[in-house]
Amino acid sequence: MKFTLSWLKQHLETEASLAEITDTLTRIGLEVESVDDPREALAPFKVAHVIAADPHPDADRLRVCKVDTGAGIIQVVCGAPNARAGMKGVFAPPGSYVPGIDMTLKPAKIRGVDSSGMLCSEREMMLSDEHDGIIELDADAPIGASFAEIAGLDDPVIDIAITPNHPDALGVSGIARDLAAAGLGRVITPEIAPVAGTFDCPIAIETDAPNACPVFAARLIRGVKNGPSPQWLQQRLKAIGLRPISLLVDLTNFLTYDRARPLHVYDAAKIGTTVHARLAQPGEKVAALDGQTYETAGGECLIADDNGPLGFGGVMGGEASGVSADTVDVLVESAWFEPVQTAQTGRRLGIDSDARYRFERGVDPAFVIPGLELITRMILDLAGGEASRIVVAGTVPTPDKRIAFNPSRVASLGGLDLPESRSRAILESLGFGWEESDAGIMVRVPSWRPDVDGEADLVEDILRIEGYDKVPSVALPRLHDVARPTLTLGQSRARSVKRCLALEGLFEAVTWSFMDSTTARAFGGHHDLMLENPISSELDMMRPSLVPNLVQAAGRNRDRGAGSVALFEVGPAYCGTKPEDQSLIAASVRLGVTGARHWRDPSREVDAYDAKADAIAALAAAGAPVENLQVFDGAPHWYHPGRSGTLRLGPKRILAAFGEMHPKALADLDVKGPVVAAEVYLDQIPEPKRKGGRGRAALRLLNLPAVERDFAFLIDRDIDVGTVIKAAKSADKRYIESVDVFDIYEGKGVAPESKSVAIAARLQPQEKTFTESEIEAICAKIVAMVEKATGGALRR
Repeated sequence: MKFTLSWLKQHLETEASLAEITDTLTRIGLEVESVDDPREALAPFKVAHVIAADPHPDADRLRVCKVDTGAGIIQVVCGAPNARAGMKGVFAPPGSYVPGIDMTLKPAKIRGVDSSGMLCSEREMMLSDEHDGIIELDADAPIGASFAEIAGLDDPVIDIAITPNHPDALGVSGIARDLAAAGLGRVITPEIAPVAGTFDCPIAIETDAPNACPVFAARLIRGVKNGPSPQWLQQRLKAIGLRPISLLVDLTNFLTYDRARPLHVYDAAKIGTTVHARLAQPGEKVAALDGQTYETAGGECLIADDNGPLGFGGVMGGEASGVSADTVDVLVESAWFEPVQTAQTGRRLGIDSDARYRFERGVDPAFVIPGLELITRMILDLAGGEASRIVVAGTVPTPDKRIAFNPSRVASLGGLDLPESRSRAILESLGFGWEESDAGIMVRVPSWRPDVDGEADLVEDILRIEGYDKVPSVALPRLHDVARPTLTLGQSRARSVKRCLALEGLFEAVTWSFMDSTTARAFGGHHDLMLENPISSELDMMRPSLVPNLVQAAGRNRDRGAGSVALFEVGPAYCGTKPEDQSLIAASVRLGVTGARHWRDPSREVDAYDAKADAIAALAAAGAPVENLQVFDGAPHWYHPGRSGTLRLGPKRILAAFGEMHPKALADLDVKGPVVAAEVYLDQIPEPKRKGGRGRAALRLLNLPAVERDFAFLIDRDIDVGTVIKAAKSADKRYIESVDVFDIYEGKGVAPESKSVAIAARLQPQEKTFTESEIEAICAKIVAMVEKATGGALRR
């Protein structure tokens, strides 16, 4: 919300400085985002008198001007065709920064003639695009005076952030009310005098959608002269970033910011004899004032005549009924549109406008008729004409909201002990009513504060006006006991997994918790996960998996030149709408090559084993019993069926899935492969068993040397290698510490339907060193168990 200091002072009588005003605004909850004070930027520019303008001796289009700046006579070479003796213009001395040409001036020679400074055009001052000549000032402009003051450009522009609970601050009058309540002056907003109509309005007004538009008021003003706005109005609109269009349009824009009251004007010659506020039917088309044509989905609030739509109520008017320089008779609309309906219409159509911004937050319904009277008076004063009597369709909403209030709640809820009289004074200065009875105190909420619903809201208003800085600081009580851990098991696991994956060389990414529904359905999404109010049409479904977003992020990084990408994310995925349908997942994605670029260690493309290593590392960090994990197939369909797997505790408890991404899935995501990914289901990891206290088990170190023995088995090609490992480990769980595969061979010397699997078993003695016979006995058990489990035989 932008406004100028002089504009504010049209509503607030104050002696406060600009700094005091901005500090107070932030203190009362209207945070100042920026202050643009043109006096500082335009300070070097002064009014100057051109004494002489002689032709340049070496250039036909240049003139050598003698300029009286009030501080001396300066020579300036100027190329403007209107530079002449006797005129007054704007002079920029050497050392000045000229914003329109982004240059700091310094003395120079132009075609051999000394030139110090510049006579400026409007474009060089960033006042307009006009640059055919230099600025000409009035003959009575005092020499040496500040150009900013002479031109009325010395008005600071204040930009404040508006929170959704302060729609009243979307008008300068509302901001003045808050500042006056904070002790910075007195509200002087002019009273609105009704304008008596002299004839009946020839255009009938109806509202056929009372839920969307409860009240629609209008009047006809005939005989107006629509032209450029007066200079003061244009300057105010330009200062806040609005482009002046015409007097009638500028007045509606001015009152939108001045009183937070959106209004609209129609060329009466372009509309029918009856104007309706109604709900749209599917497929109606509206050519709006922004130059776009919108098609309705049905249910939007339309302003229409008998020939069709004239615009979207509370959002944007239509181009066909807009006013122009030829407009003579104008219908002025002042209506109140329901906030939720207005927000839905604007979001559905993708229209952002000042009117929508205010209506969806809550415009003062009691200002419908006063707003119409105010713009009527301004049109009659500035454009002439004759006004009809007002016609009203529907009923003005009159919310009579009263809240029981206990003044002691300011201390108990807000921490600030104020006298009851002070609380009352603050609320009344903000427009609240204070009523006392035997039953207690009732506070009547003003019509422009739809955000106030309860006692806590009243306390908040009292605190912000009195000052949050006055709330005393209270130290939290010191606890003598040792604090218990505050993180849950899931939170601790998530943090450990993040550290682990970062140590594995992956970079953490934080992606959206939603995605495009087409992509989501390819990864297990369904209709229940659709969002009713998405922030973007491309993010309309909750994510069923973290992998798609990570793969797309990796693809974007490679498109920008990254040779290899390794990303991970720990976050929720969704399979339904119930709380238990949300699961915590750690996902990783690798793309491109892995390994250093070195002759000794050649790089290679990532493969499924890289993803498996990431999954196992994450599971170990989360406290899963990785020594008991079993590898199965059955990874989700977006993985390559022959290059993927799952990590399980038993056949049914899946802790992770990993592997190379399926080519079709990569094609759907528009990413070139190979890409490998892993998903660790942190919620499926068993909770640690606690026996007795919270202490750790005693550390047990063995100083006896371990023994390794290698075995090679001939087994059927269709048998998983995991079966061999599982069988070998189960041969003697006490002494067999680990079993690893180091070779798989198929080819010459092995039957076509078989394969050779070589494993290394590590045997760890417990009490004493193994004897040879004990080692042979354990090895015999391993051979027997593997042959029994696989039907194979020890390779001789």
